[in-house]
Order: sequence, then structure tokens, then C-alpha cells
Amino acid sequence: MKELKELVRPNVWNLKPYSSARDEFHGEASVFLDANENPYNAPYNRYPDPMQWKVKERIAEIKKVDVKNILLGNGSDEPIDLLIRAFCEPARDCILAIDPTYGMYKVAADVNNVPYIPVLLDEQFQFKAENLLSHKEASAAKLLFLCSPNNPTGNSLNREEIRKVLAGFGGIVVVDEAYIDFSSEPSFLSELSTYPNLVVLQTLSKAWGSAGIRLGMAFASPEIIAVLNKIKYPYNINQLSQKYAIDLLENPSKVNEWVEVLLKEREKLINGLSLLPIVKKIYPTDANFVLVQVEDANKLYNYLVEQGVIVRNRTNIALCLGCLRITVGTPVENETLIESLKKAAI
Repeated sequence: MKELKELVRPNVWNLKPYSSARDEFHGEASVFLDANENPYNAPYNRYPDPMQWKVKERIAEIKKVDVKNILLGNGSDEPIDLLIRAFCEPARDCILAIDPTYGMYKVAADVNNVPYIPVLLDEQFQFKAENLLSHKEASAAKLLFLCSPNNPTGNSLNREEIRKVLAGFGGIVVVDEAYIDFSSEPSFLSELSTYPNLVVLQTLSKAWGSAGIRLGMAFASPEIIAVLNKIKYPYNINQLSQKYAIDLLENPSKVNEWVEVLLKEREKLINGLSLLPIVKKIYPTDANFVLVQVEDANKLYNYLVEQGVIVRNRTNIALCLGCLRITVGTPVENETLIESLKKAAI
């Protein structure tokens, strides 16, 4: 990895960040007249903690990391955008990523006018580090995105190949672990101290069942987190989301129960799908969804919509021709899907 100062955009490195009223005062007081707030309608009249310390402290306990290694965002999409804005000069630097993968990496790159270079996975939806590192654009790339377990394919990427990329890439490697709680593979969080160029993304949207509060987590070295904190909006996580997150994080055992149930349902769903003649292939999955190749994906998708059953049509994605992505639901939802598919005349 290059020196962090070499990777960060010069204007960001030299930026004097905005200092909010709640950045300048820490602690308790009886009278707050510093932030031009309305004194009525407590507690919602007050700005939330801009650094979300109470939420981070609880996350740090659960994830076994230091609070200085954590940035919270409006979903994982906010840290994705922050990383691009912090490290990539528009129209000059570029981003490498595997293909197929989560579509927001490219959207965020396009919004920031940063060239996005997809590198195709193999037929097993895996990659070789040497193919990424030897790519002709690799030397100009500041960021490299790896989603594991990958979306929409569902599989975990080869751990040793990820390590090779971390060791050999000169920029920042982002390992997106949105689905890690459903995976048999361990998180890369334990390797933050080994790889100073590693950023791990996680979320409360999946296993934690809280997509509605839009709270994503980025884990990295304190130096990288400090750069991202310079350019994030001051009050990016609202008070209601912070309060809900604190309450949710007090009961991780409940999440473990949900995951256990969903993994059992995933197995039942796969078994049910395997008995259907319209299903041509079921890809291995480490996530809370399964990628399925079917007869005439477009027609089957439209049929399911008519039945009130909504899945994701991925047939136009690279390497996913004829595929539907199906999320694991409740036992009743999964059975409804299977019964609908049994009646499909494709």
C-alpha cells in the first residue's frame, strides 16, 4: 500500500472540516443555546450526536474492534460514496471491481465521474488475485471493491485470493460483508491491523432485520476513518436511528436466533427448488438469498409478479443469464413461492 497521504485527494487531505455545535461541546448541560435549535419539542428538537459515540461503543463491543475503527453511514451506500470522494480524483483515478457484484459501486463511481473497471469472475463466481493486480488499469486504481458473500451470486470469495489482493494492491481494498452473518466464513474484521489498506463494510439491514433505519458500518484504520469523518455530513445518522440501533444492539442473541432460522429455511428452500423441473441450476450460497437459473427467467418473473410473489430478475447481469435471485423469507413465504412455481406453466 502507498502512504495514505498519496492516496487521499489533496483537497480532502488539506480540508478543514466543518465543526458543528455538537462537535465543539461534549458533556451535559442544563441550557443549550449554541446550535440555533427550537427549545420546544424535546428530545427531537436537539441535533443528534454527530459522531454517534453510544452506538459505536456498543458496536465495538459486539464486533471486537475499537470505536476509532468505526464510521457509521446512511446505509452502506454512504461510506461507499465517501470512499470514492475521499480517494478518487474525478476523470483521472479509477476503481476496480469484480463482475457481477453489487450495482451501487458503479453507480457511485458514475455519480463521482470516476471510471469503473469491472473484471469478470469465472464460471464458479470466483476470481484470481493476479488477474486483478495485473489488469492494465490497476496502477491507476485507488479503490478495489470485493463483495463477499457476493451479491447477486451469493457465494463467499476465496479468502486467500482476497489476502493476495490486500497484500499486492497499492490502493484501498473494500471488502463488503453485508451478508457475513449468514456465511460459514469468518469476517475480515480480525485482519484490520494486518492490512492498513483494508476497509470492511457491514450493515444492520440484513441479519439485524433493520433495513428501514438505514445504518451501515465501515471499519478501517483510525487514519482512514479520520479521513472519512472529515467529509461526511455533520449529522448523517438521525436521532431516531441512533436510538433504535442502541436498543437493537442490546440484544444480539435475537439476531442469532433469526440467522439460525433463516439458514434452516434456506436449506429447505433450496431442497424445494431442486425438485422443480423449471429450475435448471441452483448456485451455492453463503447469504440469505439463492441465485437460481430457470427456464425463461423473464416469463417466470412476470408470472410470479401476477401471483403477488416478488423476486429479483438478474438475467441481464453478467454471468447470470436466465437467473432469478430469491431471498429467504418466512416458512409461509417460502412455501407460497414453491407452490406458485409448481403451478407455473413455462
